[in-house]
Amino acid sequence: MALPDLDDLIAEVDRTCDTAHRPGGQEQPDWLALLTSAAGLAGQLQSLADDLVEDYVEHCRMHGASWTDIGAALGVTRQAVQQRFHAPHKRYGPDTMSDDLRDAMVHVKQAAVAHRNNYIGTEHLLWGLTAQGNSATRLLETSGVVADDVHRSVGTRLGLGASQAAERIAWTPYSRKAIALAEDRAEQRGSARIDCDDLLVGLARIGRGVAATLLAEAGFEPVGEV
Repeated sequence: MALPDLDDLIAEVDRTCDTAHRPGGQEQPDWLALLTSAAGLAGQLQSLADDLVEDYVEHCRMHGASWTDIGAALGVTRQAVQQRFHAPHKRYGPDTMSDDLRDAMVHVKQAAVAHRNNYIGTEHLLWGLTAQGNSATRLLETSGVVADDVHRSVGTRLGLGASQAAERIAWTPYSRKAIALAEDRAEQRGSARIDCDDLLVGLARIGRGVAATLLAEAGFEPVGEV
């Protein structure tokens, strides 16, 4: 995969900054507006880079690597890497999920195990949510999206891995963000438990990852969501 070079990034800033250039091109461009746009793009790239590293740190820990080893791999001290990554991620147990979402999670785990993946990505979550009828599939249908079509599409994105540690499956950063957004949505509607439609909206709101891409391609836009 070819990474963008500096010229590519400058061109993207120039393209996306609507207020950067003055009418007629007679005056200097708005350099502060361009700087703001550049800073925003840099923040997105940094966030993506952080998610990438965090995902592999979690897998290293899951497979027995020490904090000292991880720190050495990243070129920092054990203390530094622990401070950055050791904060425990909130775990969501069955008591925080509706009955339908617990059923969907069975399909999620089965998809990961069947494909020998040692992680749960947004594609696994979307697969599980669309495996049978529930509030997520009903929300899709209400939005004019055929749930079965989404299920088939996500099935083509489940790649076969080489993991033999099916009992030790880690959630990717995007998946954790999706469930956190789902919890927020459940709280906003006054529920103590996350339902399937909450997680579906969470996957769509991330804006990145396999599930968000497939939902956008299918035309899913949650009505009234902020």
